[in-house]
Amino acid sequence: MKVFAGNSNRLLAEAICNYLKVPMGKATVRRFADQEIFVELQENVRGEDIFVVQSTSFPANDHLMELLIMIDAFRRSSARRITAVLPYFGYARQDRRASGRTPISAKLVSNLITEAGADRVLTLDLHAGQIQGFFDIPTDNLFAAPILARDIKDHYDLQNVMVVSPDVGGVVRARALAKRLDCLLAIVDKRRDRPGESEVMNIIGDVTGKDCILIDDIVDSGGTLCNAAEALLKNGATSVTAYITHGVLSGGAVARVSSSKLKELVITDTIQPTTAVQSAHNIRVITSAPLLGEAISRTSMEASVSSLFD
Repeated sequence: MKVFAGNSNRLLAEAICNYLKVPMGKATVRRFADQEIFVELQENVRGEDIFVVQSTSFPANDHLMELLIMIDAFRRSSARRITAVLPYFGYARQDRRASGRTPISAKLVSNLITEAGADRVLTLDLHAGQIQGFFDIPTDNLFAAPILARDIKDHYDLQNVMVVSPDVGGVVRARALAKRLDCLLAIVDKRRDRPGESEVMNIIGDVTGKDCILIDDIVDSGGTLCNAAEALLKNGATSVTAYITHGVLSGGAVARVSSSKLKELVITDTIQPTTAVQSAHNIRVITSAPLLGEAISRTSMEASVSSLFD
């Protein structure tokens, strides 16, 4: 087994290698003067079980092309098996045709990864579970719930915790976490007038006197979370903390979260935190390396991955 990484999240890749107690694979991923991507493997990979760690986060297109070219390099170098490890799978929000004359980009990206030569895909908290079916190769979708649940148990009295879904679409995820924590569940009913904007309409459930835990897979602009936090506090919540797997945090999201009524935003390191994220007073990053590392180890040994979440 050998673990390699592109440039999207080398800190996470190094943490995974530390967990696995294996050295990082040696490869050069750089740009020509015209910004074309060049990959050169600096060690023999013939007959090896290869894992390529690469989040397709901002800049998504550059990091996606790095992944595809790396996979091609391993395939042409006679690797025995190539697993694309995508802690964050970009383009996942374009998983269906919401209106006419639009693409299904998640399926296109799935095809690209498959055609490049990947034999397996390992990812974490896909935005839409059906994306697993977009791949024609084995795909393991891990869940961050055990990581988040452990952190919640370390920081909160579960007797006073209420798990909250920030929208109706996230109820399944919130219910699973509430069941794991043996907590009550509430739902924020919102109406989205246009992409990137949301208006909180109603709170389903009694949050009075509760420490509310908002749970979601992606935080991008942060508007939904900030509006939900304000609505929950108006309805009597003691505090509101958000636990999110993927901290996209584009544009002015960090400033918006910093000035919001959120007690804390907790994200994982599937996307490498920016300097602004690291310096924000109410944003905390927890690592997903042990979960991803264990999944990689089990995949290499042909052991059960799903049993990680039993």
